[in-house]
Amino acid sequence: MKNTITRFHYRGSLKEEYSDAELSDAISRCTASAQNLIDNREAMTIALYHYKRMLFLYVEAIGEERRPEEFCSSLTPYMQLWPGINESRIWADMYHIYYHAVPESIEDWKRPTKPALQRGRIAFLYPDKLYSYIHHHLAIVREGRLTGDKYQSIALHENILFSYFEEPKTMLNIRRDSSLASEAINEWLAVDPESHFIHLPECKGENFMFLPAYFAVQQ
Repeated sequence: MKNTITRFHYRGSLKEEYSDAELSDAISRCTASAQNLIDNREAMTIALYHYKRMLFLYVEAIGEERRPEEFCSSLTPYMQLWPGINESRIWADMYHIYYHAVPESIEDWKRPTKPALQRGRIAFLYPDKLYSYIHHHLAIVREGRLTGDKYQSIALHENILFSYFEEPKTMLNIRRDSSLASEAINEWLAVDPESHFIHLPECKGENFMFLPAYFAVQQ
């Protein structure tokens, strides 16, 4: 439906054989294509972040899904293929597992003012803690009582979490009733959340590390 917002997350991987000038030009063309989707009201937010050769793309599509292979085709020559069941692909879908709000309409999802910051972060989970993390975070979402950033969104691929959020934060919960207390969050806290995360030196002691953005565009 044209009046719906759906959030999508994708992961890509750059090859090693390209020049900085070539990649910069490809990013510029991808940015322009993303802005065109925004201007044509086919998307509300598109943001691309990177860590080493890994790419993480966040898209708020208006109506149908906007695949990155279409609007970021300029990056295709510089990206590796992911093997798939039927065919290889440039961008791997990430699984949307955690959020504090569900877009009810375009009007509901519009920001009253442009956010000061559009942030992208990633975290790495220990393989033996992966299902524990998924179990507890899906439970929090199903319960819908935990208040957090309206625009925060966390997706998973392999053992990597990609989080998008904005600052300043707009606080809300899925049920849109702040009087409700979450019981599911207490169950998550009881299983030692810190033990789930691989803390790389770049994380500086935190579970998630912030990523630089190639671009972030928004209505």
